[in-house]
Amino acid sequence: MKVLYIDTSSSYLYAGISDNDVLLSSIKKNLGSDMSKYTIMEISNLFKNAKLEPSDIDKIMVVKGPGSYTGIRIGMTFAKIMAWSLKKDIVSITSLDAMSVLDSKKLIIPLIDARRGFVYAGIYENGIVIMENQYIKLVDLKEKVSKSNKDYVYVGIQNKFELENFTEYAPDILNIIKKYEYLESENPHAVLPEYLKLTEAEENLQGINHDN
Repeated sequence: MKVLYIDTSSSYLYAGISDNDVLLSSIKKNLGSDMSKYTIMEISNLFKNAKLEPSDIDKIMVVKGPGSYTGIRIGMTFAKIMAWSLKKDIVSITSLDAMSVLDSKKLIIPLIDARRGFVYAGIYENGIVIMENQYIKLVDLKEKVSKSNKDYVYVGIQNKFELENFTEYAPDILNIIKKYEYLESENPHAVLPEYLKLTEAEENLQGINHDN
């Protein structure tokens, strides 16, 4: 099965094409604010390097967030249009699901800075979700981890919080695909972003204050 993987949930474009257990081509590039400008071109280059056409793909796997609101929309829009127009299967996973794919017997705690002392995080053990992905205060997350009395590792793009037992996220695209490629295919129109929280504008409208 040939799978196209797309993750634009951060400032990085992580993408790859696999054919069964072989990674044919991949990219891991910090595009920053140029994500919308270069994503299509970079994915086009993936197909050239893999010597494939978009129509050759059997399934598309896209990361639906949480993370960058703009980045998530870019990747998901591209993936959904491709799946719909080419009539290809599509599956979606969270950025935290992807970050949890790490060869470790420890508790794996992927986290993303959500500002104001909050993070998006989950807790995984041996591939099983121990704490559902959520928007949580970092101090509360640390308390949960300390109460587990287990060895652990935090995974993130940058160690902004100077956490102990931290490893920089370096996605193993092939293993991410292998773990999640057999998820049930979704209707492209029903694939939605998973932000885990309201936008700041939506919070302001509802009078939510996270500083309390």
